[in-house]
Amino acid sequence: MSFPVNIGEAARLSGVSAKMVRHYESLGLLPRVGRTGSGYRQYSEAEVHTLRFIKRSRELGFSMDEIAELVSLWQNRRRTSAGVKRVAQKHADELAQRIEAMQSMQRTLHHLIHCCHGDDRPDCPILDDLAGHGHAPH
Repeated sequence: MSFPVNIGEAARLSGVSAKMVRHYESLGLLPRVGRTGSGYRQYSEAEVHTLRFIKRSRELGFSMDEIAELVSLWQNRRRTSAGVKRVAQKHADELAQRIEAMQSMQRTLHHLIHCCHGDDRPDCPILDDLAGHGHAPH
């Protein structure tokens, strides 16, 4: 592969859509890239590598703010691994809280489904709960 490449090729090489490449650039996750005389963006190998880094970070569920911090840490050769670990640990803790909340929702739904007769009658504990009339445990 010969660098620099255009946005389409950068998208293909990184697995990120051209639209998202532009978005990441607008957020400052990528530096302003060079342009050809006719105005087309040109991406270096380092920028394609950064796009892969961002994609993998997104796959792990990091927020855009967290990704910005991670990209900054990744590019800063004077960083400490403790700073990186702190970001990852905070994200893991937030994921644990979200999982716990989702499990609670699932338990409530299972209870409501169990309480619903699912027959031809119009009364339904699921709808009653959604309307604020039920008293299902959370």
